[in-house]
Amino acid sequence: MLSAESLNMGLMLAESGLLDAAMTELMSHPQLLLLTERSPAIKRAVQKQLDKWRGHTKRKLMQQGLSPALKQEIQLYEQATEKSARAFESDIQTLLADLEPVSSFHAQASSLAAQQAEHPDPMFQSYFCNKWHAHLKAEIHALQSENLEAQKEKLLDDLYRRIATYQTMDGVDQSGDISKVGRLWDMAASHLSQHDVTLLKRFVTFLEKNPDLQAIAEQLGRMANQVSASGPSQQPTETLKTVPERQVDVPDDITGICQSDRVDRLLPNEAVLLSDPALEVVFYKQLVDKQLLNYQLSGKAHRRQKVETNAPSQSKPEQIKGPFIIAVDASGSMSGFPEQCAKALAYVLMRIAATEHRDCYVMLFSTDHISYELTGEQGLQEAMSFLSYRFHGGTDMAPVIDKALDLMAGDRYQNADLVVVSDFIAPKQSDAMIEKVNALKAQQNRFHAVSLSKYGNPELMAMFDHCWRYQPSLAGRLVNQWWPGKRDH
Repeated sequence: MLSAESLNMGLMLAESGLLDAAMTELMSHPQLLLLTERSPAIKRAVQKQLDKWRGHTKRKLMQQGLSPALKQEIQLYEQATEKSARAFESDIQTLLADLEPVSSFHAQASSLAAQQAEHPDPMFQSYFCNKWHAHLKAEIHALQSENLEAQKEKLLDDLYRRIATYQTMDGVDQSGDISKVGRLWDMAASHLSQHDVTLLKRFVTFLEKNPDLQAIAEQLGRMANQVSASGPSQQPTETLKTVPERQVDVPDDITGICQSDRVDRLLPNEAVLLSDPALEVVFYKQLVDKQLLNYQLSGKAHRRQKVETNAPSQSKPEQIKGPFIIAVDASGSMSGFPEQCAKALAYVLMRIAATEHRDCYVMLFSTDHISYELTGEQGLQEAMSFLSYRFHGGTDMAPVIDKALDLMAGDRYQNADLVVVSDFIAPKQSDAMIEKVNALKAQQNRFHAVSLSKYGNPELMAMFDHCWRYQPSLAGRLVNQWWPGKRDH
């Protein structure tokens, strides 16, 4: 017979239909419709989140299972269906007593028992259990609907918070371009206070007055594709291949119980309804409604389908863009205008990383160093902490570069761009560190220096691949150059 778990699975009452209806309702909310109509990219991001919510909610509904009272009622149902007709009738009063504290079906069960006492029916057990079965389905459906509503309310709260935050981000985006979403939608789960919005707008205004910083950031974002990938290029292609698939139409194994209108897979207790003219109409109703209990069968069948493989290609592959590691000099000599430039540049790089699905890791260094992961789950909050930090102290670049080199040697930060933003008024780094840098360069990592002072040490900056000097004058001049021996023509 059915266990409590298998009965719960069998009586899910088209839970996929419940979830599909919930998703349709969610997508019809006016704010979501308005936002998704503005950008197909946002619509895809919302749809992706809804699909993820659907899978999570389905698992949660299964894990929550049944209440203790409902589990006890299912056990009573199982025991009742296992008894003979004579034993069932003789124990009916005991069953009613057990049902009373755990089930609302007790009243209907008592009425059915009273009718049987007045007008005995040989099919009483089958009729009684069918009514009980329908009651259990309704109970489980109500429980799942209640849990689903709670999950839906949580999702709506999250979506509205993301909408509010994303619209705020749109308002502080100097480009106004929302066609690229990337991780921005995920980061929008964070709440921005009015102070945060004011702070972001201040940096956007700063960038509008110093557009060359934006130009540096955009060129940094393109650097990953300017490195020649080693090894043979592989081009994705589609080929036909015969593969085994699990099919419900192949009757190899019995895997459970389901509701259907297949009379060839009917459970024996369902066929009993046809033996009594009074219950025959119940059988045909369940047949039309596809609610007859069937054996659930599945097996393996072979089908030809398209599969994606990699074939050698003569074309140059597009390099996968790795993460940004931004080391920002937070010493006292950087306070004032250089500090604003460094923060604004890091903010632009964070946005580029988010739209391109790249990680962005920022380290502030002076006499110590502080780290922020700007594209993580709490990326916006991390960004606010970074932008609010006040620069002070001395300059000690070696520890933060060592930390960055350790990150770039790991799997997560392969093909990375290290961007050091400083006035570079510091001594040359050790030969051992320069050797590490050169080794990582050979592994397609890139090293960039953005100098915010004309007094930067050339020997220190010589270990970087690309160097920019942004001189913070009133004219805001940008000098984009390669240092001696590295000039770009």
